[in-house]
Amino acid sequence: QVQLVESGGGLVQAGGSLRLSCAASGRTLSSYAMGWFRQAPGKEREFVSASSWSGGRTYYADSVKGRFTISRDNAKNTVFLQMNSLKPEDTGVYYCAASSSLVVGELARRQSEYDYWGQGTQVTVSS
Repeated sequence: QVQLVESGGGLVQAGGSLRLSCAASGRTLSSYAMGWFRQAPGKEREFVSASSWSGGRTYYADSVKGRFTISRDNAKNTVFLQMNSLKPEDTGVYYCAASSSLVVGELARRQSEYDYWGQGTQVTVSS
């Protein structure tokens, strides 16, 4: 079992930045691909970004490419999502997730590929 706890969310003005963290316990994260997903009010949860177990491969939704950066510190069992140039449409609950599968390419974007999920952290971007 892997327990995931997100932090770092909050209220920020458009154009600002936030850094989300996802701390894992129970298992070492070096064995898992990690993903970030978000759910805006009234919408379905969607893919944001993912990282292979080593961090060598990263994936981004088109809507965040160039603004968000996923990184991981396996020694600290933590994954990060640096979010810059935030827009109001980035508002939502952000979830991190862990996958024990070899998720590459399109598979990294599928929620069904992830085995463990955190409870989420709220990000609100005001205009």
